[in-house]
Amino acid sequence: DAFTNGQSIPAKYTCIGRNLSPALAWTDPPASTQSFALIVEDPDAPGGTWIHWVLFNIPAETRALPEDLPVTGKNTTPNAIFTGVNSAGDIGYGGPCPPSGTHRYYFKLYALDTLISLLPGASAGQVQKEMNGHILEQTELMGTFSK
Repeated sequence: DAFTNGQSIPAKYTCIGRNLSPALAWTDPPASTQSFALIVEDPDAPGGTWIHWVLFNIPAETRALPEDLPVTGKNTTPNAIFTGVNSAGDIGYGGPCPPSGTHRYYFKLYALDTLISLLPGASAGQVQKEMNGHILEQTELMGTFSK
């Protein structure tokens, strides 16, 4: 609901706005889904792909994430969503903030047949390695942004 595929990401979800994570929603995954992972990346960054957000062990019954998803630190509550580190070295969401031009931002959601055996603070690369061979389905939402 935050933006339409292929369209501009509203400023409130970016570095020139409030830098809120957008609300996201999806439909039912395969029946054997045990968890979801979400990785948001900018392949147009000057130094290579920039990771903006890493979430994993999203409970299988989840069908939406609220706007401005809170980062709860150690994620020790039952069914907690684990938050990874982005390319800025921060835990949590880092909104679009391209140095120049228009960049594309891919919100990639993966339905997995397992839980990821990593702790909060894992990198996108670590999560992707753990997902290898466990992806049942994936989908993506792409938005653009320029300052």
